[in-house]
Amino acid sequence: MSRLRRTLIYRLPVIAYCGFIFWQSSSASFGSLPTFAFSDKIMHLGGYGLLGVLVFRVLAQESLPLSRKHLILAAIVFSTLFGVSDEIHQGFVAERCADVFDAVADLLGSTLGVLFYAKIKGQQE
Repeated sequence: MSRLRRTLIYRLPVIAYCGFIFWQSSSASFGSLPTFAFSDKIMHLGGYGLLGVLVFRVLAQESLPLSRKHLILAAIVFSTLFGVSDEIHQGFVAERCADVFDAVADLLGSTLGVLFYAKIKGQQE
């Protein structure tokens, strides 16, 4: 696979999605979304689950000298650290605040997304 094709298929989605998360975190909270108890935590689970999948996809197709377990761990760590950095970023945005429980939801979402995707990919191989 050419370098350009690999970038467009694997790398660009991670960059674009991280950019989307940053952009969304830079603006005031969406007041029109339906809310219920812990709805924001569910959004963090889903959002960072998707980021974990995208990061695992890009790491798995690279020629890295890492075992599958290490690729899984690297994807979880990257996604979680991005979530933590996003929470810090939100601490400096008007009408937003940093929340440690959002970071925990990011960790859980990243972990579930990566493990789910790795399991599916493992069954296909």
